[in-house]
Amino acid sequence: MRTLNLGILAHVDAGKTSLTERLLFHAGVIKTLGGVDTGDTQTDTLQLERDRGITIRSAVASFSARGTRINLLDTPGHPDFIAEVERVLGVLDGAVLVVSAVEGVQAQTRVLMRALARLKVPTVIFVNKIDRRGAGGGAALANLRDRLTTALVPMGTVSAPGTPLARFDPGAWHDRAFQASVLQALAERDDDLLAAFADDRAVEAGTLRERLARQTAHGLIFPVYFGSAITGAGIEELIDGITDFLPAPIPPKDGPVSATVFKVERNAAGEKLALLRVVSGALRVRDRIPIADSLAGPIAYKENRITDVEVFTEGRVRRSDVAQAGDIARVRGLSDIKVGDWIGDRATAPQRQFAPPMLEAAIVPDDKGDAPALWKALCQLSEQDPLINLRQGDGEDGLSISLYGEVQKEVIEHTLKVDYGLSVRFLDTSPIYVERILGVGNAIEHAPDPFLATIGLRVEAGENEGRHRLVFEVEPGAAPPFAFKAIDEALEAAFGQGIHGWQVINASVSITEITRLRKWTTSTPSDHRNLTPLVLAQALRIAGTEVCEPIDRITIDMPADALPRVQSLLMRLDAALEPPVASGEMMMLTGTIAAIKIHDIQRALPSLTSGLGTMETEFSGYRPVRGAAPVRRRSGPNPFSRSEYLAQLKGARQV
Repeated sequence: MRTLNLGILAHVDAGKTSLTERLLFHAGVIKTLGGVDTGDTQTDTLQLERDRGITIRSAVASFSARGTRINLLDTPGHPDFIAEVERVLGVLDGAVLVVSAVEGVQAQTRVLMRALARLKVPTVIFVNKIDRRGAGGGAALANLRDRLTTALVPMGTVSAPGTPLARFDPGAWHDRAFQASVLQALAERDDDLLAAFADDRAVEAGTLRERLARQTAHGLIFPVYFGSAITGAGIEELIDGITDFLPAPIPPKDGPVSATVFKVERNAAGEKLALLRVVSGALRVRDRIPIADSLAGPIAYKENRITDVEVFTEGRVRRSDVAQAGDIARVRGLSDIKVGDWIGDRATAPQRQFAPPMLEAAIVPDDKGDAPALWKALCQLSEQDPLINLRQGDGEDGLSISLYGEVQKEVIEHTLKVDYGLSVRFLDTSPIYVERILGVGNAIEHAPDPFLATIGLRVEAGENEGRHRLVFEVEPGAAPPFAFKAIDEALEAAFGQGIHGWQVINASVSITEITRLRKWTTSTPSDHRNLTPLVLAQALRIAGTEVCEPIDRITIDMPADALPRVQSLLMRLDAALEPPVASGEMMMLTGTIAAIKIHDIQRALPSLTSGLGTMETEFSGYRPVRGAAPVRRRSGPNPFSRSEYLAQLKGARQV
């Protein structure tokens, strides 16, 4: 049987969890329909998900249809939990993007569509809620074309939209008008079909279906279905479209073992459960497997032994001796595993599709005696979401985490209370700034006490994003391999805290000098690892850095009479605005603004626009901070103070 790993994605409240429930019910996996409002759906299992009616964590369910086993991955729609969506994207064979027929394309819909297009994930679009008042098939399709993409193939029409009797009427492949509409959509991306369209030649239905499946598989075009997850309208046709047009590739079962971890849970006993997709080969109980750390610089492997394997099938999790390529599995025994790690061989690390968290907040326990327990709890939560980026600084408010938004705060606070019995409070939220290198800095240390190593470094701005670029200006034989590896690892850690305490980005580092051969017998990896931050600190001081704040690009649609009010607010918030553009009775305003101000706009926009304004945001990079540079409380030894650094190293060794 083919296996299709299918993501259900949408803006919050578009109905994707209800759609997941309806698909499972239609397939006979569940006997009664649960509901988001009643809090008894199959995939929203957290109490907070049921209380708030939103999806917070991705969840897996499974059913079979037309000879295909479909593993459904229900994902969050709220932007505060976009990291959950990103992790799921890497394990998908295809996706259903859900859009409400009433609200239409919304901000998060466009963000998700861009990510699916970049990754070329085969996608069908399901226009949900056709039974709701205000829904319209033609208007919904026009909204998709205007706000999302023109590469659409409507697979039918809607009858009685906006009423409980609304239904989806699928196009008939023998109908010439339906064939013509499909041909016209496909011809733009297929020269053979374009020639047939230009010559007004008929194309066989079988050929059109095959070409539609091919273009969908390559992420070039998107079949569109209409229906209602509540009434069941259009569900059977959607399932047909999923199995007809989304590819279920046959994975290499005989290849080397490879799997990617997209979720980590803990059971009631505190044992880790890793949810993963097996990309190739097979995972078996009692296998000892290599785990690659997703956060390490050079790939670092650890070995763990699998103690239990479960696979998702027919709506339940079934214990198995083996998880084959293509399976979604839940595995026990991987004590070192984290979200984003992978097992065995993988050609490249996953590429980020969404912006990292832009906010940071200190978190403190109400009872100071709970500080050690809070640290332990947050360490476990960071296994489930590495982007929490837990930091331990100095002082009673030194514990901080990264955030996407205010709702995520509420979820973390609730989780700590319910799962760990910890009452906490957050201090003020602030942006996560970065430091950029301004000039060129050269520094060298010749075997200073107590380090038996010599290291010379030159730092300057680079074009690379993320991890630093390392250049060697010394012969490979100038030092043993462990010395180069230790320097590289130390640089990755040291760049996490620049002159002002923020991460240094876009850095290029050259090793200009290193321990000579005669030092091989006396130098150790720790000498190079511990000396590197001191040399880097000197070089950064010489080069200089500037602190930059994250900025978002905003697009606001609003009634024309609301434009002066919105412009006034944005100018007060120091936004850089472009000239507004008219679109019928609406106005569109674009520009950039500090990410920390987005929440202020979101709160004010409904009242300024009589509830008719919508805003989309997208990470747009960094800009220098105006005024005094903000300073971040440091964590760990401080190489910018030599005496303090050496004293902290000495204290750590004694401990």
